[in-house]
Amino acid sequence: MAKALIFDSGVGGFSIFQHIRQAVPGLDSCYLMDNQLFPYGIQPDNVLIERIVALCLQACREHDIQIVVIACNTASTLALPSLREVLTIPVIGVVPALKTAASLSRSKDIALLATPATIHRAYIDNLIQDHGQDCHVTRIGSSELVKLAEQHWFTGHIERSALENILSPFLAHSTIDQMVLGCTHFPLLSKHIAELYPEINLVDSGEAIARRLCFILQQQGYDLAQLKQRKAHHQLLCSAAISNKQDFLRACQHIAPYQSFNII
Repeated sequence: MAKALIFDSGVGGFSIFQHIRQAVPGLDSCYLMDNQLFPYGIQPDNVLIERIVALCLQACREHDIQIVVIACNTASTLALPSLREVLTIPVIGVVPALKTAASLSRSKDIALLATPATIHRAYIDNLIQDHGQDCHVTRIGSSELVKLAEQHWFTGHIERSALENILSPFLAHSTIDQMVLGCTHFPLLSKHIAELYPEINLVDSGEAIARRLCFILQQQGYDLAQLKQRKAHHQLLCSAAISNKQDFLRACQHIAPYQSFNII
């Protein structure tokens, strides 16, 4: 039966996995997070590429993976070509939904919220050139926001003042009407961002990734109707020990019924 590897530096990939679970609840999964090197937004490119490829390759070999989802914008913009060179199975990356945001914008003033490692890449320049030429794109890079999302995941609480301090210099007096959540951690904060800025529509890639995964599974010959009905098995992997293990597992329960996790 099909098994997917979902990869991220932390818990942000769960925002993508939520959509995948809704689309194909019977798909077996292995969620791998590189918490040892979190956050990715401040790491050197060459270190990240080598590490992402090594971890994903090891997980695919040890856990009989049929499809890989790189549920991390930073990892996707860096390592997709290298991963596709060494893996013979499909690899899906996350692309910031600039095309969608540009098509929805009436003011033609949009924001891209991402990590510092993603925000100024040539990859993003090309996306804007291809899909947002008629828009003014405000780039907002923040590693602190990634940490806030992780904290919110574990505790259920959010420092609203910290969130506002990060975003208000860019959003408080603007005509921005669409904001691309260009880091998979940020949809975890979408409710709180929407409450602070109700006039701005938030756009992420979760549904598009789930649709792409379903399309590839069908190409591989899997029966989606069957995958929707069976009981799935889910594994958690991490690259370093987690001190608050029980809190982490408890926070994961609304995503998938994880019982334990292992260090890769």
